[in-house]
Amino acid sequence: MPEIAPTAGLPPHCGDLWPRRGVGLAQRAAQFIGIDAVQLTCSGTAALVIALTTLYRRTGRRTVVVPAYTCPLVALAVAHCGLRLRLCDLAPDSIDMDAQALARLCNHDTLAVVVTHLGGRVADVGAALAVARAVGAHVIEDAAQALGARSDGRSVGLAGDAGFFSLAVGKGLTTFEGGILVTRNEDLRAEFARVAAELAPFQLAWELKRCLQLLGYHLAYRPTLLGLAYGMPLRRALRAGDLVAAVGDDFSSAIPMHALGAWRQSVAANAFARLPGFLADCAAQAQRGRQRLAQIDGVEVLHDAVGAQGTWPFLMLRLPSEARRDAILRELWSAGLGVSRLFIHALPDYAYLRKLVGEHEVPNARAFAACTLTVSNSPWLDEVSLEKILEVFERHAVKRR
Repeated sequence: MPEIAPTAGLPPHCGDLWPRRGVGLAQRAAQFIGIDAVQLTCSGTAALVIALTTLYRRTGRRTVVVPAYTCPLVALAVAHCGLRLRLCDLAPDSIDMDAQALARLCNHDTLAVVVTHLGGRVADVGAALAVARAVGAHVIEDAAQALGARSDGRSVGLAGDAGFFSLAVGKGLTTFEGGILVTRNEDLRAEFARVAAELAPFQLAWELKRCLQLLGYHLAYRPTLLGLAYGMPLRRALRAGDLVAAVGDDFSSAIPMHALGAWRQSVAANAFARLPGFLADCAAQAQRGRQRLAQIDGVEVLHDAVGAQGTWPFLMLRLPSEARRDAILRELWSAGLGVSRLFIHALPDYAYLRKLVGEHEVPNARAFAACTLTVSNSPWLDEVSLEKILEVFERHAVKRR
């Protein structure tokens, strides 16, 4: 059965696989982001590890504040660096951290505040910067799903002290796994490069594995084969009641640290020419889908503030209740239509993170996790598929009255 990808990944072309001379990935990424140079890494998580390690060596501070609802890999990266994790609740009905709670959490030992541009939506970096600067801390922008997003005409990732993007599958441009670490500070950029060379040297075994995975991605990333690579494991996890596995939140604490090989860089550099047009098409498709979904009673589609233009790997929706969200998912999650969830829990509620994270009262983050779902913005989501999704949402809207 054809399967729609849950996120809008840039469709690969066979021609991308052939190495070509010319402008490399690092230079293309720097030009696209609008910065002099970037640090390529083996993943977005590795980029965060390099940034945190560099800043710790500079300052000796040990505490990192992160949103209570974000990718579990952020918490694992902090632990990998031997640093202390503190969670900040979200503001009510928002992807942003609560500014007052953030101010209470930050002090003379705060190394960095991590701001997440969640699912391609542009977060408020300014509020975090004000709090961080007051105590001499840094701000790192987690823009894993936001390569191409802009705020007031400038790329996200550049407002804080550092930012990182992911090149993993489903994030738009991909090297199967990869990352981009950025900073406007030339001295800090040079330190990032030195730390990356130390912590993430080239490792042939890892690179061969990733090359094979990238070839598999080029083969399987199409509606006719994605059901085998993605759909079957998803449905197996749902039958077992393992929602964490269903969305891929079951991460290992062992974070691979190695260099991004030349061939995979070439594949992404070849595909880069298609990225701006792809992002523009995704934005246009998202606006059409957003307008139709927003007409349904009780459905809120998250969008950006004035002056911000995020990326649209999917539409992130908030429903009035967990019960209504789950009723919709029971019909759509396993239907092959690209309806899914982002992160299953707020960070304190993952069993495998319990020792690392501890107990926290984060009601807004928990409410956000309980009432949201995602609708794919893949180019494979045709009008027929969208109508099927809308019919389910509308039917449950009628039931609610």
